[in-house]
Amino acid sequence: MAILAATDMPFKKILLFILSIFFIVNCFAQETIEKKNRLNDNVTEQFTVLKSNELIKNGPYEAFYKRKMPIAMGNYTQNKKTGLWRFYNPQGKLMQMYNYDRDSLKYEAPEYKNSSDFWYFIDKDVADTDKVTKPVKAGGRYYGYLPYLGLYQIPFSPYQYSTTGCVAVIELLISPLGRLAAYKVRTVCDPYDFDQTINMDVKLFKEEDKQFIPATYNGEPVVSRIVIRCKVTQSGGLDFLGGNQDRQMQNAE
Repeated sequence: MAILAATDMPFKKILLFILSIFFIVNCFAQETIEKKNRLNDNVTEQFTVLKSNELIKNGPYEAFYKRKMPIAMGNYTQNKKTGLWRFYNPQGKLMQMYNYDRDSLKYEAPEYKNSSDFWYFIDKDVADTDKVTKPVKAGGRYYGYLPYLGLYQIPFSPYQYSTTGCVAVIELLISPLGRLAAYKVRTVCDPYDFDQTINMDVKLFKEEDKQFIPATYNGEPVVSRIVIRCKVTQSGGLDFLGGNQDRQMQNAE
C-alpha cells in the first residue's frame, strides 16, 4: 500500500494542475464585447464587458480626455479593478499609480502650492513639528474626482441663463475611516445674484466613490475636508476651474 500511495501522488498533482489550467483558460475564454461611454463633456471611456452580462466589466479599460489623451488605464476582472492602474491629467502628466490587488498607493504626483483646484483642511492646530498627510482618492486628482463633479447640475436652465460668471465649490467630508461622510456644493452666479448651497445624499455614489485614504495627524487618522473649486460648464455641469495641482494641507478655520 505504501508503494502504491507513493506512485499515485505525482498523478494526483498532475491531474490537479491540469484541472487548474482548464479552469483558468475557461475563465479567460469568456466572450467579451467592447463598449464606449461618455463620462462628461470632455471624458469618454472604452472598456469590455461580458457578452453574457453587459453590466460586468471584464478586461482592459481606458478613459480619454477629448478622445485623445489617456487619463486612466487598467484592467477589470469580473467588475472589479485589478492590478496596477495608471492615472493622468488632461496634459498627459502621470498623477497616480494604484495597485488594486494590494489596495496600495504606489505613486502620487507631487503637490504644488499656489496652483490648485484643491484645498485640504483638518480640525487641528498644526505646528511645524507635526506630521500631517492629506486624504487621497484612488484615481488621482483628475480622474478620481470626476464622479463628484458629474453628480451635480445647476438648479436652473443653462439655456435660459448664461453660465458665464458662475463658479462652484464642492466640499467633501472624509471620516477617519476613509469614508465619504458628507457632500455639498455651493454655486455662485454674479450676473443673477444667485448664491445657493445644496447638501447631496452620499448614497447616490457608488461604493468605490465613497472610499478614500484618510488624512493623518502625527500618524493617526483624522476627519478632513476636501474643497474643490470648479467652473460651471455650458451644459450646467461642473468642471475643474484651472490648474490641477494640490495646495499644501492647511488647518481648518
